[in-house]
Amino acid sequence: MVHAFIMVKTAAGRSEDVVDAVRGLDRISEAHVVAGEFDIIVEADADEVYQVLHAASSDISGIDGVADTKTYMALD
Repeated sequence: MVHAFIMVKTAAGRSEDVVDAVRGLDRISEAHVVAGEFDIIVEADADEVYQVLHAASSDISGIDGVADTKTYMALD
C-alpha cells in the first residue's frame, strides 16, 4: 500500500470548491483546507505509486482552480 500527501495551491477564493471536488476522487482518503504555503492538504492511498501520481498529476491538477501540486510519499 502506498500512502501519500498531496499539497495543493488554488486560485484565490477557490479552496472550498476545490476541496469538495478532491474529496469525491478515487484514492483520496482525506482532504483539508489549511493555512500556510499550500491551501489544501490531501491524503491518498493506492496499491501502486503510479496510481498516486496519476491522482495528483491528472485528477487533482485537472480540477478547475488548482494552480499547483506537490506530492510527498510516506516512507513508513
